[in-house]
Amino acid sequence: MTYQYQREKTYKVELLDTKLQDFNNDCFESIDTLNVEAFQTFLQKHPMDKLRLTAIFPNGKVLFDNDTISTNLENHKNRKEVREAIAYGKGNDINRRSRTLGEKFFYSATYFHGKIQGQDIIIRSALPYDVSLGKSLKADPTYIWVTLVVTVILAILLFRFSKRLGRNILALRTFAKNAEQGTETDVIAREKFTNDELGEISRYIMKLYVQLKESEEDKARLKRQLTQNIAHELKTPVSSIQGYLETIVNNESTMDEATRHRFLSHCYAQSERLANLLSDISVLNRLDDGQENIETSKIDISKMVKDIVSETSLQMTQNHITFNNLLPKSLLIEGNVSLVYSIFRNLTDNAIAYAGKNVNITLKCADDTDNDFYHFTFYDNGVGVPEEHLSHLFERFYRVDKGRSRKLGGTGLGLAIVKNAVIFHGGTIRVYSQVGGGLAFDFSLKKKMEK
Repeated sequence: MTYQYQREKTYKVELLDTKLQDFNNDCFESIDTLNVEAFQTFLQKHPMDKLRLTAIFPNGKVLFDNDTISTNLENHKNRKEVREAIAYGKGNDINRRSRTLGEKFFYSATYFHGKIQGQDIIIRSALPYDVSLGKSLKADPTYIWVTLVVTVILAILLFRFSKRLGRNILALRTFAKNAEQGTETDVIAREKFTNDELGEISRYIMKLYVQLKESEEDKARLKRQLTQNIAHELKTPVSSIQGYLETIVNNESTMDEATRHRFLSHCYAQSERLANLLSDISVLNRLDDGQENIETSKIDISKMVKDIVSETSLQMTQNHITFNNLLPKSLLIEGNVSLVYSIFRNLTDNAIAYAGKNVNITLKCADDTDNDFYHFTFYDNGVGVPEEHLSHLFERFYRVDKGRSRKLGGTGLGLAIVKNAVIFHGGTIRVYSQVGGGLAFDFSLKKKMEK
């Protein structure tokens, strides 16, 4: 701002100096002899209010000065404007008091080489440095005031922004410190941020951290719950086997053959249940490890479902269940044989075990299948499941009727395997109750697995 103010002032000085230099040039061009009369004649023809005109020889002797009648003036060689004119061809001096007249003037001098009578001459013009000239040379203060006002406004805005920035940084610092110390998420979530871009980003970071921490807590809780469920599920058949075998060992001499055979049959049934449970846990572990550890090949789903119907025909006959297989003759996908088998076998076993007697099971593939997926519907018209249980059916070890499920030999992992196997094959699955009763599963399988 100071630099611009000085530039404006310098510009006005240079403008006035140029004007006086032009006057000096006009004077030199108009006279043909170096005498007083020639300069007086020029001034009469080119009058300028308050102008002082002086003709000076290079040695400093004054030839003419229109503001004094004296012919014996002080030598002007050491005047600033005269020295500059001799050295550079022109010069000026601002606001210097005249030793001759005792007033302040603005001087502008020009050096002319010997074109008049073979002599060099310095022509100097000057204007009184009075109030009017001072005002004209003074820079416009409006610029300064406008600049000051804008600067103050910007300073206030910058202060407010810096204050908001500081608040956000302080809140982020507190958040980071609490996060490092493992403070509860509800305490961290109470950190306040301003309603601007940085505050929005800060809230987003905090939200992600809270979600991540809650997710980790949920995983830890589910892991503990899963461990407890596995331990509980394993404990039941192991305790039964141990109890039957202990009875046989302790009563070996007195136990009849029929009782021993019955106890051994119970042991075998419980060991089979234990083997099924371990097999289901193994399948889920494979799915959790990721698809890079699971081999894929071409699978004919229609043939696989036909084989499953044949394998379970005895149980369906005993429960008076009819299986309506509405799949086309050839339905090919690329996937893992064991997992795809688990999807359709577990859905079938689940319907046989829990749908009730005298029901129909139907499996169909939608006619509007797209180029990448097959869309299946597996449903029955049995007893169904209460609405409050539907959202939990795919959870591991979840049972609608715990006593009945264990009595029927279920592991509580069948539908969890179905969901994870469907997801592994790039599809989705949902379960819902039918209007007329019974349970329905809609799911999709991708035709070709991505490498």
